[in-house]
Amino acid sequence: MIGIMGIKTKLAAEDFFAARKRLLQMHFDSGVGHIGGNLSALDAMLIVFHEYLGAEDKFVLSKGHSAGALYTALWSLGRLQDQDLKLFHKDNTLLAGHPPAKGVADIPFATGSLGHGLSLAAGTALAFQLKGNGAQVFCLTSDGEWQEGSTWEALIFACHHRLSNLTVLVDHNNLQGFGSTSEVASMSPLWDRLKGFDAYLQIIDGHNPDAIRAALEGESQRLRIIILRTVKGHGVSFMENRMEWHYLPLSEAQFKMAIEEIEGSHKC
Repeated sequence: MIGIMGIKTKLAAEDFFAARKRLLQMHFDSGVGHIGGNLSALDAMLIVFHEYLGAEDKFVLSKGHSAGALYTALWSLGRLQDQDLKLFHKDNTLLAGHPPAKGVADIPFATGSLGHGLSLAAGTALAFQLKGNGAQVFCLTSDGEWQEGSTWEALIFACHHRLSNLTVLVDHNNLQGFGSTSEVASMSPLWDRLKGFDAYLQIIDGHNPDAIRAALEGESQRLRIIILRTVKGHGVSFMENRMEWHYLPLSEAQFKMAIEEIEGSHKC
């Protein structure tokens, strides 16, 4: 187990490897895909949950198909147990393929219909702002869902209300369900479209823990947007930058290869 509930812990390199292995084990045991986008988002999610998310803060996973990374982050904090993860994607489970509407205290909203998460996060941040309770909201989106009009409406809303207590992280891995984001509906580079908004915009390596920490540090007087330049399937070479790992489950041989590669890279 990586951390203890309620205590903020700075993660070490072995913690990221342990979480990556546990995520793969969970997906393999359940025969479920969507692994590539889970691996691209996992590093940032771990750091937010372990090092920046306070007791009153909220995290909204807008890219709901990366629920596996969310469950793994909660497992790493001791808020979910191994027996919970064994039920991932099973009948009558609380740990569905997308974040559930109820049953897991750390998940405030059901998400997965892409484009809704930022609206929910912005509304929550405004409520916290009006209450003056100082709580923060973190929202992780995909890059593909910025093709959704509702995401831009939420951005306009957040900028208008100067939601300085809202941090938007964009998992910018350049791939979505039907190909690359540039092939499906190009807005490349996305950050050029975002520069015109009244927000504090940063573009970083989404797999560099120190870069993620630096981007999250300090207070902002405006909405904060962090573009995480990531790799779909990060850490497993045969998955990296491959669109098919948006969908495919792992065979037993592939699972063994992936675990061996992660263990080998950790020893280096």
